[in-house]
Amino acid sequence: MIAVAAFTFQSCSNETKDSKEVADSLNEAKDTTSNSTTTGGIAVNEDDASFATKAAMGGMAEVEFSKVAVQKATNVELKSFADMMVSDHGKVNEDLKTLAGVKNITLPGMLDDEHQKMLTDLSAKSGSDFDKKYASMMVDDHQKTYDLLDKQAKDGTDSDLKAFAAKTAPIVKGHLDKIKSIKDKLK
Repeated sequence: MIAVAAFTFQSCSNETKDSKEVADSLNEAKDTTSNSTTTGGIAVNEDDASFATKAAMGGMAEVEFSKVAVQKATNVELKSFADMMVSDHGKVNEDLKTLAGVKNITLPGMLDDEHQKMLTDLSAKSGSDFDKKYASMMVDDHQKTYDLLDKQAKDGTDSDLKAFAAKTAPIVKGHLDKIKSIKDKLK
């Protein structure tokens, strides 16, 4: 049924939807007020489901960007940071995936168009240009992710997602502080 719903939502538009849009559409289709029998329902409201898809996309992007950086970074400290990102965000992504499964929230399965373009642009860089671009992307992404988690921890309605955000925000803040320090040294 969920696959049929996904196909239906994609068919309604002539534009290709990216992974995050598909996940958001599937979550909207799980509206518990009218069609929970068909879709299995969703255990959270739309804002909480949107938080989960955004957090999943951000975490997935940071892992993918960092996998490239593990291979291409020339700065030893940056390479070590990238390795930590793959490990730390990989674990957080799995925690979110498990929580989303319990809540019947569909998460994106691959990078959306915006993050895929960023990955392609990053992969085209080399040497110090790569290092500077990766560091800059990590600062921006970690700031956005921290803000997203902080807002969810304060304003979310689902207690489990709030707890996830509250537990994860300090980790992301630590990453943000570390990458800012590394970025400042690259100038």
